[in-house]
Formats: sequence, structure tokens, C-alpha cells
Amino acid sequence: MSKHVFTKPFTQQESIPEAGIERAVEIMRSGRLHRYNLAGDEASEASCLEREYAIWQGADYCLACSSGGYAIQLALRVCGVVPGDKVLANAYTLAPVPGAIHNVGAVPVLVDIDENYHIDCDDLDAKAKVSGAKVLLLSHMRGHIADMDRVVEICNAYNICLIEDCAHTMGAKWRGIRSGNFGTVATFSTQTYKHMNSGEGGFLTTNDPEIAARAVVSSGSYMLYGRHGAIPAEEVFQKIRLHSPNYSGRMDQMRAAMLRAQLPEIEKNLARWNLLYDKLHARLSSMEGVTIPRRKQAEEYVGSSIQFRAEVVAKQSIPAFVAACAARGVELKWFGDDEPKAFTSRYDSWRYIDDIPVLPTTLKVLEKTLDMRVPLTFTEADCALIADIIEDEMKQFTQ
Repeated sequence: MSKHVFTKPFTQQESIPEAGIERAVEIMRSGRLHRYNLAGDEASEASCLEREYAIWQGADYCLACSSGGYAIQLALRVCGVVPGDKVLANAYTLAPVPGAIHNVGAVPVLVDIDENYHIDCDDLDAKAKVSGAKVLLLSHMRGHIADMDRVVEICNAYNICLIEDCAHTMGAKWRGIRSGNFGTVATFSTQTYKHMNSGEGGFLTTNDPEIAARAVVSSGSYMLYGRHGAIPAEEVFQKIRLHSPNYSGRMDQMRAAMLRAQLPEIEKNLARWNLLYDKLHARLSSMEGVTIPRRKQAEEYVGSSIQFRAEVVAKQSIPAFVAACAARGVELKWFGDDEPKAFTSRYDSWRYIDDIPVLPTTLKVLEKTLDMRVPLTFTEADCALIADIIEDEMKQFTQ
């Protein structure tokens, strides 16, 4: 009997809403794609998006950026990080996070994780105490939100500035508070595989007026900062405007138009993602030899991807298991590979970091961690078939 094969691509996103397409076409016809190339008192798409996103996020100020990675770099700079500074960061993340630290000339101090993919707060406390770092760049990697009460407590105890990387937690919450509203600054991504899609793009949000002003000027506003949509008062800009370098990373009109059309749909889409995630979580959790973290009750997650550990598969057999699933149309990524592949990499592959530490729990957890995207183009029936294929193939590789 032939084996079932899944035929949908794991990278196929839903189309941009028609309103966004129509507005993008209007912008192309006008030829005025730059966010400051306006006619009269016309408001730019980017400034309107900043205002709307700030309201939705519950933040005072918002800057639309060219990418989530740029937003992280800018956040580090406007929070005062200078070359040689140490920056705490959880070791389970994607390469743009340590890359942003390296970009500003700082030194990553990598923190271990626990078995549920969260930053290890005990290790964070220990390294905060001895490292001298004054910034924590916390990546809510793959949507797993740590105990934010404890994280904030540690940051307050050591006078550490918390920057939240919310690339994977747009719309998620901890104790009813949106991810990104715990620290001094938050960054978000609108790269194609995130919760809103502009190909590339991102946001920086904060409630600190001076940080917001520095971010706007440094994003490349020149002296056109008044055209931004969610900014502090003019007197704040007067204080910083001649002291903030231009790093040119602002968002353009086209991407802003696409995102404005998606923002009204985001709450509905978050619920749709969780229906698919919960279906997969239930099936994977029931499989013998699979470990998948339970979500904490205080956490309101967004399930746009799912992670599990194939405990019954020997490490040396995981590439063959991944290949067998791929042959049947199921695309899994392995975070425990000794060599980085595609988007995945383990912290000890970032060789530009001096004195890479040994982080035993991170290595143990990632050794058999498999990662899978859950796009909204899937259905609940698709998730059932995907789980069937994973379970079927795993039986062939059980130790």
C-alpha cells in the first residue's frame, strides 16, 4: 500500500488583502514610494501604520523599519550600547540576534535555556551578576515566552535595560500583557514567515520619549521626523536631533500599505494559527518518544510554528528521519545539527563570537529539537495528515 504524501508547501503564505494590493498599485502608479515623498499635507502610509500599530500594541511610540534585524540593531544603539559593551542574550535564537549585537560592536554573553525553550532565569541571574552587562536582548524564540515576572525582577535588580525581540510573539501575551510591553524597547518582524507579511520589514516600539526620538532620527528621517505617526513632542527632538546618526533603515510606502491592510485581520489570524497549533500539539504530545513543552497558563501564545524533540531517534539518525519526512512532503528543520542549515543554527556555530561558552542544557535540548512552520494556508485536516506522516516515519527510526 502506498504511503500518504503531503503536497502543500510549508513556505506558502496567504495573499495580501485586496485593499493592500490596490493601495500598493496606486503607490506604484504615483512613483512616490519613499515615505517622505508626499504631496501637500498627505500622510504617508508608513506614518499611518506607525500610529495604528502603536495603538494595537499598546505602546506610546512606534517606528516602522526596513527589517526586524535592523530594528534590533537600532534598539541596541538607542539604548546606549557602544562597542565593547556586553549584552546578555539567550543562546536559543536565530542568527540575526547575535548578528545585531556584533553589528554594534558589542559582545554577546550567551545565557543557557531550560527544557521548555525559555531563557534559564537562574543562569541569567548568575551572568547578570558577574558580567557587567547593562542590556538583556531577550529573544522570545519560536514564540516561547519565559517567566516575564522573573525576567523583569532580575533586570530591575541589576539595573539592566530589557530589549524584547518579539519577531515570533507579535500578539502573544504574558498574564494578559502583550509581548513587547515588559522592557524598555521591543522589536518586531514583518518578514514573510512572520505574523504580518511585507517580505521584509519590522517595528520598534517604546514608551520612552527620548529613545523614540533617537530611533526616528537614526532610522533616516533627516529633519522630517515630524512626518512620523507615533512620536514624542517636538522638544524631545530638539534635544537629540543633532546628536543622532543616520543609519537609514526606514520602511517604504509599499510595505507599509501591505501591512496596514493586514493589521485589522491580525487578531482573527492569531486565533486561526492557534487552532492549527493546538491540533498538532495534541497529536505530537500523544506520540511515544516525543517531548513537546506544555504551554504555561500565564502565556497566551501564537502558534505559527511548533517545536518537538524526537527522543526515540538517535542523533545520528535524525538527518535520515528529516529526509524521510521530506520525501513525503513534511518539512522539518533540525536545530541540533553541528553545521548550520538554512535558517537554523546552533549557538556554537557563530564563530565570530570569542570564548563561546558550553551551555549544557541548550546543547541537550537542541540535540533532538525539530522545528516546523505552520502557515495559515494549512487546514486542520492538513495538520492531521502531517502528524500521521511524522508518527509513521518516526516508527522506522525508533532506537
